[in-house]
Amino acid sequence: MSLRIVFMGTPDFSVPTLRLLVEAGHQIVAVYTQPPRPGGRRGLDLQKSPVHQAAELLGLPVFTPINFKDPEERERFRGLRADVGVVVAYGLLLPEAILTGTRYGCYNGHASLLPRWRGAAPIQRAILAGDTKTGMMIMKMDKGLDTGDVALTREVEIGPNMTAGELHDRLMYIGAKAMAEAMVKLEMNDLPLTPQPAEGVLYAAKIDKAETRIDFSRDAKDVHNHIRGLAPFPGAWFELDSNGKTERVKVLGSELATGEGTAGTLLTDDLVVACGAGAVSLTKLQKAGGKPLAAADFLRGTPLATGTRLT
Repeated sequence: MSLRIVFMGTPDFSVPTLRLLVEAGHQIVAVYTQPPRPGGRRGLDLQKSPVHQAAELLGLPVFTPINFKDPEERERFRGLRADVGVVVAYGLLLPEAILTGTRYGCYNGHASLLPRWRGAAPIQRAILAGDTKTGMMIMKMDKGLDTGDVALTREVEIGPNMTAGELHDRLMYIGAKAMAEAMVKLEMNDLPLTPQPAEGVLYAAKIDKAETRIDFSRDAKDVHNHIRGLAPFPGAWFELDSNGKTERVKVLGSELATGEGTAGTLLTDDLVVACGAGAVSLTKLQKAGGKPLAAADFLRGTPLATGTRLT
């Protein structure tokens, strides 16, 4: 037995779920993804999304509407006669006509423990807030923003130095397996749904550029969470005065350290920085246009003495 599935997703995070559903023998009648965007070195080339590329390699039909306002687009969706829609990080809000345009509705793979961190950036927000656990939830979609009933939950511990990139990759595969399991249960009419609690709702707003500069006057734990919550993208950063020039340096890894001093000042010659309270050790850095480097390698090209101020 297999389901007729419309798959809807866009970034790398979505690809393992698409592949696993194909491997499970389901019939993917269409793949919806966001339209190609300008990319390349000069931003002149149109680049297909990771899901678009994966779908083409799998020989699946791909559609890239800007939205679903066009009645013809909605009718095309209904004409696919799908059993279910599977949505993983698609990036478009789905109107009622799409949510109800399949036999069983649409199921979403969301990277948080709902109702905590509804919205666009649940992985980053969980780490920024210092959460020690998160997870993947398979949810039946409704008209609200991540408000639907929950079908499956898979919890994941967040390690003390885990970055958003590392958590992203772990959840990506856990979510794929959870969705595949949910589709088996759905096919067997054995997928119970549980309403989300009314308490504990938090929204994971998209990361704004204004949030990315490191404020070393904050507590060391907050600085550490800020760095790892934005690593590797968009990356938390500080500015460094070097040979009369101001350089921006991203920090892609850190650890809590011991020490006290003026906030933003290097306490050692191996990149331990004083914070408002406590200190952090910067373990991975990247200059603009350069490669990510471990602290020791970074210091070989940019020696920094104790007492240097990072702003």
